[in-house]
Amino acid sequence: MPDNNEKDTHYRVLARKYRPVDFAELIGQDAMVRTLSNAIETGRLAHAFILTGVRGIGKTTTARIIAKALNCVGKDGKGGATIEPCGECENCISISESRHVDVMEMDAASRTGIDDIREIIDGVKYASVSARFKIYIIDEVHMLSRNAFNALLKTLEEPPEHVKFIFATTEIRKVPVTVLSRCQRFDLRRVSIEELMGHYSNIAKKEKCEIDESALGMIARAAEGSVRDGLSLLDQAFAHGAGNVTEEQVRDMLGLADRAQIFDLYKDILEGKTADALAKLRHQFHHGADPAVIIQDMLELTHWLTRLKVVPDAGDDLVTSEAERKQGLEMAEGLSIPILTRTWQMLLKGTEEVRISPNPISAAEMVIVRLTYSANLPTPEDLVKHIKNNPQPASTSPQRGSDGPAPTQTGSTTNEDNGNAPRAFNVIQGSAQTAVQAADPIAETESDYIAAPTSFEDLVKLFEAQGDPEIAYHLNDNVHLVSYDAGRLDIRPNDRVPKNLAGRMSSDLKKWTGRNWIISLSQQIGEDTLYEQDLAEREALEKMILDNDLVKSVLETFEGAKLSDIRKLGNEFEIAPDLSNIDYLIDSDEFGLDDND
Repeated sequence: MPDNNEKDTHYRVLARKYRPVDFAELIGQDAMVRTLSNAIETGRLAHAFILTGVRGIGKTTTARIIAKALNCVGKDGKGGATIEPCGECENCISISESRHVDVMEMDAASRTGIDDIREIIDGVKYASVSARFKIYIIDEVHMLSRNAFNALLKTLEEPPEHVKFIFATTEIRKVPVTVLSRCQRFDLRRVSIEELMGHYSNIAKKEKCEIDESALGMIARAAEGSVRDGLSLLDQAFAHGAGNVTEEQVRDMLGLADRAQIFDLYKDILEGKTADALAKLRHQFHHGADPAVIIQDMLELTHWLTRLKVVPDAGDDLVTSEAERKQGLEMAEGLSIPILTRTWQMLLKGTEEVRISPNPISAAEMVIVRLTYSANLPTPEDLVKHIKNNPQPASTSPQRGSDGPAPTQTGSTTNEDNGNAPRAFNVIQGSAQTAVQAADPIAETESDYIAAPTSFEDLVKLFEAQGDPEIAYHLNDNVHLVSYDAGRLDIRPNDRVPKNLAGRMSSDLKKWTGRNWIISLSQQIGEDTLYEQDLAEREALEKMILDNDLVKSVLETFEGAKLSDIRKLGNEFEIAPDLSNIDYLIDSDEFGLDDND
């Protein structure tokens, strides 16, 4: 019994036991090692370094290795700075054990004030005791206060030759640029899944623990590029498996869904099988899978399938089995990019909903329901093709459903599942515009219909004549025409236009003309509004008239007279001057004005 207690007391977690002690053991940071190696060999050592990266990537460990590289004296005590510290001299050993008097570590998360920085500034002036350089390692440096940063600036810019600063942070954007400009920056990248799997596999062999390759892949994926996070999970897996870790044990430990079941669930969703998809979701939930993780796995699967669709070689990696690669390629071939991107957007929104929901499984089920029903919807491209290939004749009375059959649905759901309530509009969404097409109303007799307007101006007059002055006003004053065809209208409304304008117009025009109208809200600039065009025309006419010599003479003769109105009569304009109390109108014939004037 005492032996067991002694064993437990001296146990070190894997993250500490296998912490790198030199650059050779540091994985995934080849660029940084190469830069430091060249700097040490050429003697071009910066006076300050800043290391940034995600948590657990090895920033503090790298800072200690740099400190050893700069202060190593070799086994014989006569060596200089080297990229390969010996690890046996007194400097290397004491730095590894965090007890070297000249290598000081400070946690800026707990010591954020200016007084803490003053201690550093006061100590910089003194030479190192036993090492070549006095090194200050400040972890989470972004936590320092603004005054602390300001106090450090001068010393950081011109430190004594025997002083080096090494900063580490996970929030590089919170570090003032005045500090960044004085440091040599190293971005520690996330370690790839393949590198993590190889690293963890070697550790498992050293620990004499059997672990499935698929289980290693799960841990490496869950680590998200962080070596320390993955080692913590590996430590937990070793304890969970008692020396023999299987894929199922790791899945239960992490609350993951079975990869094969995720494929089956995803397939049911895209086929619109709502009941089957919900049953599979509940099955995984009852077997310990986290609903948020299930949605996240489908999000990652969507991304992977999209990559396979664009780059088929994207499936050739170590963490993907041959069966998954084959199944993924088959699924990708049967899916289009619009469907995959639509699924991605819905899952991305659903991930947040499940995360904040008080009942995650219910939120996940609602996400599944939306996905299965959206699978039955045609893509915008299909809708546009359907409208173009099935135009509604203007001369015949439209019957319900005359625009062609509804898009065929796949799977177990039908249109009846969505309810029998009539829809007012079918909305077609694209990347640059939103088109609204009125649903077929109840058929009317052909004699009740009005001929479709041939121009945008005639369209405005139609709304005025039919007793809808509000729409006519907005079309005249607040709508920019992009393009016009009978049955198709592209416009750009301004902020004063009500959001339902396109729907109201489409419905009214369908009722008046007996044909479907597509009203598209475009992002193009388009023409000036009719009001702006009329105003510009009036200003041009007024300028032209006022430049006429005879008109100038009249206005000069009658003091106080001014041009008050220009009225359009057909294709001609009548000029109405304001002559105050003078009862007189300017006549173009009398003053010799030609028709253009």
